[in-house]
Amino acid sequence: MPFVKVVKSKSYFKRFEVKYRRRRECKTDYQQRRRLIVQDKYKYACPKYRFVVRRTNMKFICQIVAATIQGDKTLCSSSSNELKTYGLTAGLTNYAAAYCTGLLCARRLLTNLKMNEAYKGQEQVTGAYFDVLKQATVKDRRPFKAYLDVGLTRTTIGNRIFGALKGACDGGLCIPHSKNIFPGYKKEEKKETFDVEKHRQHIFGIHVQEYMDHMKENSPEKFKSHFSVWLKCIADNKVDSLEDLYKKVHKDIRANPLKVKKEKKVVKQTFLDEFRNVIKTAKGTYTRNRKLTNAQRKAKVQAKINECLKQVELMKQAPA
Repeated sequence: MPFVKVVKSKSYFKRFEVKYRRRRECKTDYQQRRRLIVQDKYKYACPKYRFVVRRTNMKFICQIVAATIQGDKTLCSSSSNELKTYGLTAGLTNYAAAYCTGLLCARRLLTNLKMNEAYKGQEQVTGAYFDVLKQATVKDRRPFKAYLDVGLTRTTIGNRIFGALKGACDGGLCIPHSKNIFPGYKKEEKKETFDVEKHRQHIFGIHVQEYMDHMKENSPEKFKSHFSVWLKCIADNKVDSLEDLYKKVHKDIRANPLKVKKEKKVVKQTFLDEFRNVIKTAKGTYTRNRKLTNAQRKAKVQAKINECLKQVELMKQAPA
């Protein structure tokens, strides 16, 4: 194919429309967001909630968010860093940690809304498809419904974000989904199968345990260096395997899902100048530029004027 030079005329650039900032930064898929937040016009002041799941290099973040004219409002949130308070100090970005984070977000939300007794979810984790609508009765309140928001993540089969979805559903939230997104689902020649046991292994980290045992037998030195943090975590929780560890974490989350408030540390600061710019702390001394008040600015100008007048008087008094 011959080379063709693309000539863009002046009219092209006149009609060029710049994309939204968050789309240029590859942060927001606005087509997906528009479909998630659109609401029927007759549902006045009835928020449409999204179960937002994001994964970074260090942690999982789960949030219950509703879109308003003023902006998004977060109703509840949880992070896999909070799992450290429940004894899980390693593997905060795997499938099992995503499940725990979603479970924590669901139980925390229902506890805040006083729906934790009406909708307990699935306490016996089997990995099978679970619908919280089966627990709904006429007398009880309707289950809390939300829609999964994955952002720009590719929704491949067995993705870790679906672990957070499964944890939230088992925790008592109503999130529409199907079983063909979880690990263990296969489709071969128009035949669909779902291996529940394989999904359960991912929830409890059994596949990680098998790899640990394999490395322990073949290369013990490499095993100690690779899984040193895991071994410390298992020893601190006084369990024998990862399955027992995650069972303990699930039980502790259901017992107390509320967020622990940290006490604020009062740092005593000493200012070394009149404008309070030079600060002395226990760690050392540093300078922070602070905006002067109107009175301070006038005093600073007056001091310069007085200094100039003083120099003029000295020049007059000096002998010729």
